[in-house]
Amino acid sequence: WIGRAGLEAALRTHDGRPGGSARLLARAEELFGPVTGLPGRLYPRTDRAAVLASFAPEVAACAEADPVAADVLRAAARHIAESTAAVCPASGEPRVALTGGLFRMGDPLLVPLEAELRERLPHARRVASEGDPLHGAVRIAAELADGVPALPHDERMLQVRMTEN
Repeated sequence: WIGRAGLEAALRTHDGRPGGSARLLARAEELFGPVTGLPGRLYPRTDRAAVLASFAPEVAACAEADPVAADVLRAAARHIAESTAAVCPASGEPRVALTGGLFRMGDPLLVPLEAELRERLPHARRVASEGDPLHGAVRIAAELADGVPALPHDERMLQVRMTEN
């Protein structure tokens, strides 16, 4: 999402539309070449999601000096916090860990995200990740295979129930 939004801002400048970013346009051209026809080159690709995501670090690199890039990261922080709040238990002291390569972007994303999480989930406790996303998926699968409920029950979450044959 961040990479795509950053490229959209770059293309807005290229097209002369408001809400664009000259810094992001320059970064896009450094990374992908001339932006004329860029959407037509990117969208048919089978690895389009990865290519768009590859621009996210460029957005973070521009954020300190570019208000448009900073706005993209603030919007991403809001989306992440909204998703977290949607699945976070409303009572108790739920634990929230950030994991995955996205968070290697550092402060340009983490500072607004921490603020959003504090506002939306004041009762949640931030904890260090116990592993990467793959580790978490394997752990959940192993617990399910052992018949152990891998996640807390919450009516808002998808529940997969195994039946004995």
